[in-house]
Amino acid sequence: MRVSARGVRRVSRGIINVASSTNLLTDSKNVHLVLDPSLQLLSRKQRKLIRQNPGVLHSISSGLQSAIKECKWQFRNRRWNCPTTQGPHIFGKIVNRGCRETAFIFAITSAGVTHSVARSCSEGSIESCTCDYRRRGPGGPDWHWGGCSDNVDFGRVFGREFVDSNEKGRDLRFLMNLHNNEAGRMTVFSEMRQECKCHGMSGSCTVKTCWMRLPTFRTVGDFLKDRFDGASRVIYGNKGSNRASRVEGPHLEPENPAHKPPSPHDLVYFEKSPNFCTYSGKTGTPGTAGRFCNSSSPALDGCELLCCGRGYRTRTQRVTERCNCTFHWCCHVSCLNCTNTQVLHECL
Repeated sequence: MRVSARGVRRVSRGIINVASSTNLLTDSKNVHLVLDPSLQLLSRKQRKLIRQNPGVLHSISSGLQSAIKECKWQFRNRRWNCPTTQGPHIFGKIVNRGCRETAFIFAITSAGVTHSVARSCSEGSIESCTCDYRRRGPGGPDWHWGGCSDNVDFGRVFGREFVDSNEKGRDLRFLMNLHNNEAGRMTVFSEMRQECKCHGMSGSCTVKTCWMRLPTFRTVGDFLKDRFDGASRVIYGNKGSNRASRVEGPHLEPENPAHKPPSPHDLVYFEKSPNFCTYSGKTGTPGTAGRFCNSSSPALDGCELLCCGRGYRTRTQRVTERCNCTFHWCCHVSCLNCTNTQVLHECL
């Protein structure tokens, strides 16, 4: 597959195709899937990494599925609600752009791969890695390192080699994609937390064994969503002709010289987002017609903002759900059926 002039890199198409492969999702531990035609969208280096790390293909797929699910959750009340398709390009044409939404997609998918691979290492699902056992011995006056730490370093290195491997060139889109990929991985790494288990007589905690644990992926998503809201608009930063500029090479600079340069944790973009109000074949956005809104909310999920001022229709529907459930020993649960009337507001 060729890299288009519009900038959709093979790696993004390839890993997204892995996530959407029906064969992969139904039988993702089958080693013969390396020969599946859908994997031809992956680069030679990516296929080599999969062969060198048996078990990692399932982890990549799981990470990408987590990323898609988290993206939809974080943007569920926005005009752009992370829509996906059943085609080979799951996120659609938005990945061709250089807007905030593009930045979030690259960051969350990169984070998903790193997070899933790191967790799979500690679970023993990948043959080429294990728990991170480098932390050993005393850690403090009343605790010591032990247990099975999630191998986030392996996840970061593998994620960088796999996800970044086909980012070619030196243009602004190349720098943006690499930066946002790394921001996703950095978020997983920086949100690692220490967990401990107490040891002692009668439940006392005279000694603790501690290890490092990955954050929940919801924590990663929340962090990246905050970075999305405060993303930095950047420009290509190799305009100087002096020797220092040539040594530094291409880099990102804030569009506004008064702003600080983006940190490794920040998301970056270089073009304004579409308004996402109406369908656009050019951007591949479906618009907000038919979306449900909150008539009493002044926020982004409110009907005025979500429906872009077009108005909304109101309808009611009756919903029957199980309720008043009771557990009977042993082992049976009985429930009643409760019918409620819901009022729905739908954007025109």
